[in-house]
Amino acid sequence: MAQMAPDSRNAGDRPWWKGAVLYQIYPRSFQDSNGDGIGDLPGITARLEHVARLGVDAIWISPFFPSPMRDFGYDIADYCGVDPIFGTLADFDALVARAHELGIKVTIDQVYAHSSDLHPWFAQSRQDRDNDKADWFVWADPRADGTPPNNWQSVFGGPAWT
Repeated sequence: MAQMAPDSRNAGDRPWWKGAVLYQIYPRSFQDSNGDGIGDLPGITARLEHVARLGVDAIWISPFFPSPMRDFGYDIADYCGVDPIFGTLADFDALVARAHELGIKVTIDQVYAHSSDLHPWFAQSRQDRDNDKADWFVWADPRADGTPPNNWQSVFGGPAWT
């Protein structure tokens, strides 16, 4: 008896994302709608018909959350908002509504491992070693001479421990 390959099942029996075509959008460089030189959520909305014509099933939007922008938006300070350079929550709602009208699903890049030092989780974690978020980040005591615990370097320059 021949064995059926896992992906040869009826497409209706598997999750929508298996075999789906996703189009990643980096908001900052996708489409600027207000002339400030930075792409934004209204700019994405304005181009959704073009994206739909490409035949995609979903868009995957890179972070657009409030951020100090030390890592181009991947250092998130608030996972529930929209950074003003990208627009507003109303702009995001309009983007999702238009995408759904065009039959496009919307996924967002929730990079929880990239929270900013301004995020409340980080602030709480650094307070002490006994709170409920103390182990959400990597903390290490300095060496006996007061220098960093190892030689890890930050991609932003200098030791990772500053």
